[in-house]
Amino acid sequence: MSGIPEAVSVPHFVGGGRIETWRKPVPAPGPGQLLVQVKANALCGSERPQFRDGTDVTPGHEAAGVVVAAGSNTTTAVGTPGAIFLMDFCGQCRSCRHGFTNQCLAKRGDMGFNRDGGYGVYELVHENIFFPTSTDVTPTEATLLLDIMGTGGHAIRRAHLAHRDIESVIIAGAGPIGLGVLAMARIMLGPDVPVYIFDMVDYRLSLAEELGGKAISVANGKTVAEGLRRHGVDVVDIAIDTSGKKVAREASLHSLAQRGALILVGHGEDLRVDVSPDMIATERSVLGSEYFAYSEMAVNAKYLAEHRTYLNKIITHRFGVDEIQHAFELFFAGETGKVIIEQ
Repeated sequence: MSGIPEAVSVPHFVGGGRIETWRKPVPAPGPGQLLVQVKANALCGSERPQFRDGTDVTPGHEAAGVVVAAGSNTTTAVGTPGAIFLMDFCGQCRSCRHGFTNQCLAKRGDMGFNRDGGYGVYELVHENIFFPTSTDVTPTEATLLLDIMGTGGHAIRRAHLAHRDIESVIIAGAGPIGLGVLAMARIMLGPDVPVYIFDMVDYRLSLAEELGGKAISVANGKTVAEGLRRHGVDVVDIAIDTSGKKVAREASLHSLAQRGALILVGHGEDLRVDVSPDMIATERSVLGSEYFAYSEMAVNAKYLAEHRTYLNKIITHRFGVDEIQHAFELFFAGETGKVIIEQ
């Protein structure tokens, strides 16, 4: 591979909240594979176990970059910019054939978790999980297509399966995923649909307000119900939990009107449901929402082109890869939006 080194230095998550550097060989793409030079990768809360416990896999699952080498049986040209889908889906199973690539039954891996990901200089991917982007979209902006727009938009689409006439939304958690859900709700449902959002961190709630959300603080014993009443409402049509916390999920469920739907996005704790009053009498629904399907990236790319300035507000910090230790410490302190490592 002309011009590509045999090995490079990459971040090594050694555990105990420490990130060091080690050398790894640069892989050559085989049949159906692309080698991508990563230009940007967004931090994610799901990387906390890797930061805490360590891993020999190079993390990073919100990557964007440029194709620098292509294996046989590929059609993507060297020099093509794009973003990398998290799940290395097979493309052949029942789920994939019907477009549910986020529910692949024979998944080959998850980039950044059990396959080397985007905090390295180069990332080897199967061509089918590479999404080409317009040359006027920066790599940092391209990362928005992943956990922010992808996960957020998928949650809204899941909500529409249970409730077609959505007139109000509440979001549990104003971290980056919650902000992504907020932004996509505003884009997909329109600015006239109020989107309430609750959290304990003032910084996050202020950022949510900048994005058009109606903030509710649940710090110091304040409740979601009280917060909704301060905004002049008692119930909402859709609740989307990004926090993964039992107390937040139950507060979200109890904020729902008849025919309301609770969409569970954040992994974590459980949920107690009293079936008759919570579900049957009210005809409420509870749905899971896992990542998003690869096919959703095309329409989200159009949303990104139309709402670029707005969506860029979610990105609050950018660091070089040499600052990745500080970036993670700052991110896990809780007072950031989306944090990007740029290379």
